[in-house]
Amino acid sequence: MKHYIKLACFVGGALFGSAGIRLLTSRDAKKAYTYMTAAGLRMKDTVMETVTAVQENAADILASAKDMNEARAAKEAAQAAEAEVPGEDA
Repeated sequence: MKHYIKLACFVGGALFGSAGIRLLTSRDAKKAYTYMTAAGLRMKDTVMETVTAVQENAADILASAKDMNEARAAKEAAQAAEAEVPGEDA
């Protein structure tokens, strides 16, 4: 009896697998795959536009931060030079 159950499960699985393969390779399925792929490509384009915008903003922020640090370093150097002026010791 156990062997018949195993055989029935095997045959059922084989039939289900065959039907699944036919379904996956059908014309309607290929049409659906095409639509999904096109949607994926559109999504990729949108994501890449967003990534480009973020990269440009990050580059602007980095340049501004470098300018701020350079200005701060110059200001600190000027203050240090003023503090070291000879002849102003009391």
